[in-house]
Amino acid sequence: MLPDDAGYILLPIARAAIANALGSALSVKTDAAWLQDTGACFVTLKQDGALRGCIGSLEARRSLLTDLQANAVAAALRDSRFAPLSPTELESIRVEVSVLSKMQPLQFTSEADALAQLRPHQDGVVFQKGSHRSTFLPQVWDQLPEPAAFMAQLKRKAGLSSTTWDAQVQLWRYTVKKWSEPEAITINKPPMKLPE
Repeated sequence: MLPDDAGYILLPIARAAIANALGSALSVKTDAAWLQDTGACFVTLKQDGALRGCIGSLEARRSLLTDLQANAVAAALRDSRFAPLSPTELESIRVEVSVLSKMQPLQFTSEADALAQLRPHQDGVVFQKGSHRSTFLPQVWDQLPEPAAFMAQLKRKAGLSSTTWDAQVQLWRYTVKKWSEPEAITINKPPMKLPE
């Protein structure tokens, strides 16, 4: 179980991992005991409100600390949808960390049955058909609030047609605890002086 204020520890660790990978020495506390528990997380980067990178793990296979640091660096440098983050962009990004629950397989008899079981704004969903696999975090419901549209885009993300459906389709759901930086963080700069 994560403490309610885990974000105060997780967000600086993610930012420091990115900063260090970009050549800026930034040290943060990593001694909370629960960081050594096995965990899975996604790190999402936004710039001017738009997605700038998102990489994560669906299953817990290493310590949450290791998973967080690796996914933060990967989101910044290895998301194939974007050019690697440059050192000059570091101050303009906003970091979000989502820690995943264990995945639960969904049992369904049809696509309509599967859609009826989804819980908008609560479920993250994993779609798989053969070697095609994709996931959307629960945050994606903000852009795709209708289950049918959510599922259609999930299939497209997996590289399939939005109408794909057959007996090979498998679905899992999970929930997340997420924390976001309130705005882009300025590192090592004095606060701006407000006009009086």
